[in-house]
Amino acid sequence: MIVFPIVFIEDFARQFTDQFPGLLNPLFTAFGVASITEEGFKLLAFMLLFWSSRDFNERFDGIVYAVFVSLGFAAIENIFYVYKGGYEIGLLRALTAVPAHALFGTVMGYHLANARFYPEKRNSQLLLAFLVPFTWHGLYDFLLMGKSEILLAIFIPVFIYFWVNSFKKMNELSDTSVFRNDFPAGSNDQSEETTDYEELGTRD
Repeated sequence: MIVFPIVFIEDFARQFTDQFPGLLNPLFTAFGVASITEEGFKLLAFMLLFWSSRDFNERFDGIVYAVFVSLGFAAIENIFYVYKGGYEIGLLRALTAVPAHALFGTVMGYHLANARFYPEKRNSQLLLAFLVPFTWHGLYDFLLMGKSEILLAIFIPVFIYFWVNSFKKMNELSDTSVFRNDFPAGSNDQSEETTDYEELGTRD
């Protein structure tokens, strides 16, 4: 659904890349063409498909739905790349770009979940739901598109940071899931949080 407008907008924006010399060229392509368009449309798809859904009834759902959108886009995008460059490109992207999209979706979903269930933080968390994956995606693309040994050396620890940070966010929301059944006996944490989520889930 979102792939076709993304392809159209990115093809249009690429017409301006020649105006940027040196490293400004991959910088513009990474942030001004790919990242802003793809993360923007993924956020739009999430808001249209899942934001008001009654099934969005706990914070971890934010990550589930955002990663679903991201991987759906990555799968279709991969088909385009395979069509243009062969299956070798598809295999390479399956090990790099596809997991990266999942990580971008994780951090987007984390902030969307906070926005959904903490109304007092909604505006700031909605902003972060776009800005953080936009920054990660743009940085990921720029470090690879720059075709510099220094940038590639920076890419490795940056990508590791993406993985570690994303898994921390998943663990945080998993550990506080209202559907976990391993809370200590007599604990009120689960029941209190479930009640809070149920009330918040019916407000929108």
